[in-house]
Amino acid sequence: MSASHAGPASSDPPPDCPRCPRLVEFRRANQAMFPDFFNAPVPSFGPMGARLLVVGMAPGLRGANRTGRPFTGDYAGDLLYATLLRHGLATGAYDRRPGDGLELVDCRITNAVRCVPPQNKPVGAEVTACRPFLADTMAEMPELRVIVTLGALAHGATQAALGLRKSAHKFGHGAVSALPGGRTLVSSYHCSRYNTNTGVLTEAMFDAVFGTVRESLDGIRS
Repeated sequence: MSASHAGPASSDPPPDCPRCPRLVEFRRANQAMFPDFFNAPVPSFGPMGARLLVVGMAPGLRGANRTGRPFTGDYAGDLLYATLLRHGLATGAYDRRPGDGLELVDCRITNAVRCVPPQNKPVGAEVTACRPFLADTMAEMPELRVIVTLGALAHGATQAALGLRKSAHKFGHGAVSALPGGRTLVSSYHCSRYNTNTGVLTEAMFDAVFGTVRESLDGIRS
């Protein structure tokens, strides 16, 4: 499978996306306060031809909202990208910045909500408003076979974007569900510093999830 940087995609919101008034207001405030930050909806990262899609919740203020690349610039990215590198789903070196040479292999990363929310907490209306972008992201991936959802919000948003009831596949760390069309849904606690600091998620637990993903991908005939 090829490795690729993020590129323009029809599933990425425009830089001035107006869908969520609260997030637009927060974006404008951040543009004034942090003029050197990306401060726009964060595009997906990785090749459309990937078989794996990782879905997070939303950009962090000083992470992806600063750098413009999902999970880049904060602790969650440190853990995620180290794990992807260990399982052969990325190459190069992760250095918390775009242009660090990191490339994803057979993997793509996106967020359920593309704009940074206040207090890192999107509300239901914002998740719903951003749902078409998540649906389009999955639709434009012809080889998509495995979806990893990081946290309950991303899990619910992904099911809704696929037209499934939220109760269809219950969220649980390490839970694996068969989706229509031969795809597999794998859920994990979010790799946030809060979860690791409180012991909700350990590095070994997170690694085990992607061990399951690696086995699933290796078992699929390309």
